[in-house]
Amino acid sequence: MSNPVSICVIGSGYVGLVAAVCFAEMGHRVTCVDNDEARVKTLLEGGIPIFEERLPELLAKHRNCGVEFTTDLGAAVERSEAIFIAVGTPQGDSGAADLSYVEAVVSEIARSIHTYKVIVEKSTVPVYTNEWIRRVLHRNGVDPNSFDVVSNPEFLREGTAILDFLHPDRIVVGASTERSANLLRRIYEPLTGGSYYARPDALQGVCTAQHPAKLLVTSAQSAEIIKHASNAFLALKISFINAVANLAEAVDADIEDISAGIGMDSRIGPKFLNAGLGYGGSCFPKDVAAFHWVAQQRGVDFQLLQDVRKINETQKEVFFNKVLSALWTLRGKRLAALGLSFKGNTDDIRESPAIDLIRKLLEAGATVTAYDPAAMERAKEVLPPSERIRYAASIYEAAQDADAVLILTDWKEFADIDLMRLNQAVRFPIVIDGRNLYKPQIMLDHGFTYVSMGRPASYQAQQGKPRGN
Repeated sequence: MSNPVSICVIGSGYVGLVAAVCFAEMGHRVTCVDNDEARVKTLLEGGIPIFEERLPELLAKHRNCGVEFTTDLGAAVERSEAIFIAVGTPQGDSGAADLSYVEAVVSEIARSIHTYKVIVEKSTVPVYTNEWIRRVLHRNGVDPNSFDVVSNPEFLREGTAILDFLHPDRIVVGASTERSANLLRRIYEPLTGGSYYARPDALQGVCTAQHPAKLLVTSAQSAEIIKHASNAFLALKISFINAVANLAEAVDADIEDISAGIGMDSRIGPKFLNAGLGYGGSCFPKDVAAFHWVAQQRGVDFQLLQDVRKINETQKEVFFNKVLSALWTLRGKRLAALGLSFKGNTDDIRESPAIDLIRKLLEAGATVTAYDPAAMERAKEVLPPSERIRYAASIYEAAQDADAVLILTDWKEFADIDLMRLNQAVRFPIVIDGRNLYKPQIMLDHGFTYVSMGRPASYQAQQGKPRGN
């Protein structure tokens, strides 16, 4: 790269780590800072603290050449032109985002600003956070002419975050000065100019040298709202289709057919129209809550967001009642729970519907054997230790002698189960699918009673096998 930028990324979580390695992949010089010494040690030694496709390959490629890891924030800030803040903004009790980590980092950054810096909000933050960052810097005695604050929200999906970063739908830059906007343009020029996509070693995706990434420059406030509004709208689509699914089931219609018909409308599109257990993860739940809180603070009645959250919570009750209906009583029942992460291709269990449901099943007296390709160690940290919960090494181990199999996460592995082998493993051939991974007729043909979301249940008259056989 002919004109690389020296970049500091503060935070090595899902956003910070992905941003750091992707900036290095684009040709920049990156220092990734974290105050967690054990995490930095893991990264320096070649470990991977999160599960994310393509991340191991990029870390191996750029570690200690394109990107380095440190706990020394001051030194990293001093030698960088742009400082990206990618620390956590968890949801507080009121629904507002907790910005204490952002404030602490900004106060520390202030001590190391001696030349012009562009400070970039990469964390998901409410509108006017850019103004608060300026105030914190002013209070710490930083010359207003020695910095600018820019909003550059991320639009990454866990599981596909690397490709989302390098092949984005759009890059949004909220800047108040042309000087800071130009630095961000320079950072993203390999994507917006197409030079990255012309490289023989570039990761392939939707963008090309002929059709590069698009960059939108707005005010900082507009950029901050774009992030929250985007996530709120996607959450709205998910809650909407789940509400329609409940209606479809009540009238013996099929939500899969309905979703296909709705999604064929070019004004709507097919994405995020999959009925299921509702959304989870680190973004949608807290961003919808924070967006609603911001609206309340500004005197805007945004009741729609409350309804989105209510429908999402209801979906877990809908699924639990399906399990109860299929098994009559849960005390003493053996259940195979397939999936612990909030969605497939990630080990993130934050706000996972699967975790909430397993807690509820345990409280009802069931015994649960869980399996997830990536998230079991994280789940062990949050699920209560109990003799009634076990963790299996495979789908079929989890299903052995189960009274029912519950599909809770949309891992591809779960959509490709050997159904004959599964039928042989279970005590009763009952599958309750919270992700609609199968067609009802296929399940019937393989001898299963099949219950899913927004579709009529398919009942198979078949006796179970004695326990232990």
